[in-house]
Amino acid sequence: MMEILKEAASGSFNSVYKIAIIIMPIMITLQILKDYKVLDRITKPFGFLSKIFKTSDESVLPLLVGLIFGLSYGAGVIIQTAKEGNLSRRDLILITVFLATCHAVFEDTLIFVAVGANGFILLGVRIVAAFILTYILSRRSGLGEIKTSESLEEVKLSA
Repeated sequence: MMEILKEAASGSFNSVYKIAIIIMPIMITLQILKDYKVLDRITKPFGFLSKIFKTSDESVLPLLVGLIFGLSYGAGVIIQTAKEGNLSRRDLILITVFLATCHAVFEDTLIFVAVGANGFILLGVRIVAAFILTYILSRRSGLGEIKTSESLEEVKLSA
């Protein structure tokens, strides 16, 4: 019994360590890029996404990170951006819906291509589905009742 607990604890710490080794440098790099305004230049060409989904300009970075690197890294950026008060509850919901439908486009696509899937069809369907679902949700749901400027801190204070 003690050996099982020891193995479980060791495995858990090992997993957390591996995740930290990957995520911490990414978060530090993103912060440095943000401080030097490099992220603004990177996200600016994708600003149309915030206009399509009627979200804040700050929602573009977490969306791109999740789209390219996946949910784990995207979640880290989303959490950090939300803690800074730059994302409204509505932004968070729409980013989450988009990324739940379409995330880690390079990694997932390559994995499925390796087992015989058509990468163009897979990627195309995922991106189109994410755009359609998020667009519809941004226009036709109760999300219109959530203030787009309402930050997480304001939501917590009003609760």
